[in-house]
Amino acid sequence: MEVGQDYVGVTIVFLCFDAQGRLLLNKRSTKCRDEHGRWDCGGGALEFGVRVEDQLRKEIKEEYCANVLSFEFLGYRELHRMLLGKPTHWISLDYRVLVDEKQVRNGEPKKFDEIGWFNVDNLPDPLHSQFPIIQKKYPHIFQKS
Repeated sequence: MEVGQDYVGVTIVFLCFDAQGRLLLNKRSTKCRDEHGRWDCGGGALEFGVRVEDQLRKEIKEEYCANVLSFEFLGYRELHRMLLGKPTHWISLDYRVLVDEKQVRNGEPKKFDEIGWFNVDNLPDPLHSQFPIIQKKYPHIFQKS
């Protein structure tokens, strides 16, 4: 049985910011399951028996080698997508996270061709297909302070 295809999966998506309000994104490599060459924020499936906030910290440490300084739960999204011609169904728990930019490194060099910091009003192209949905659902985090 495949998570997200045979039963609903739960994922944690995080938008990591630094103290200057810049957003950390990763460029997906050909080793990712889809959306190769697109810029994405970060996330991972919730593992059975792991608390959501612990999974959030674990994923950020794995992907970006950084500790979570603080976080804010933004809300959830229901994701219906196609993957290799099959429908998928996920529930996404979305977080805004503050990390120390000095700690950040590419912790997933096989999955991420590169990582980078971007001003919210000057994001790279192309973005992951879910990114416009995130921007529309949480516009306040994309407003320059």
